[in-house]
Amino acid sequence: MRFAIFLFILVPIIEMTVLIQVGSEIGSLATVGLVFLTAIVGVSLIRKQGLQMSLKAQEKMQRGELPASEVAEGVMLLFAGLCLLMPGFVTDAIGGLLLIPGLRKLFAAGLVIKLMSSMMARGAQWRAGGQYRSSQDGDIIEGEYENEDNDLIDKK
Repeated sequence: MRFAIFLFILVPIIEMTVLIQVGSEIGSLATVGLVFLTAIVGVSLIRKQGLQMSLKAQEKMQRGELPASEVAEGVMLLFAGLCLLMPGFVTDAIGGLLLIPGLRKLFAAGLVIKLMSSMMARGAQWRAGGQYRSSQDGDIIEGEYENEDNDLIDKK
């Protein structure tokens, strides 16, 4: 949480500093134009790559595979889009880097690994026989279940 607050304060300060320096070099009108141009180009690239990503995810789902990497890359594209829409050159550079497929796949793989490891670290472990064991408190919950939908399938 503190890291998010730190970024919320630090990023605008860095962006304003860079915008002021670029504006003093090339002029304020050219700086504003460049910011709009990067936003327009970024949005068009994200639309194209996002469509390709959703098609890949649909193909994987049709084959019965889990599209985890495509979902993670979609999150990266969303973050890239937010960075490109924010006025400033630093966030545009971050968003532009995430538009490079190789880098985006690398970050997405890291995101998937981090999410899986955090789920395994604080998650619960299922055991055979319907037992649930929480890794935090050590309680075991036993239970039985009955599938009542099979009766409906047999009658049809």
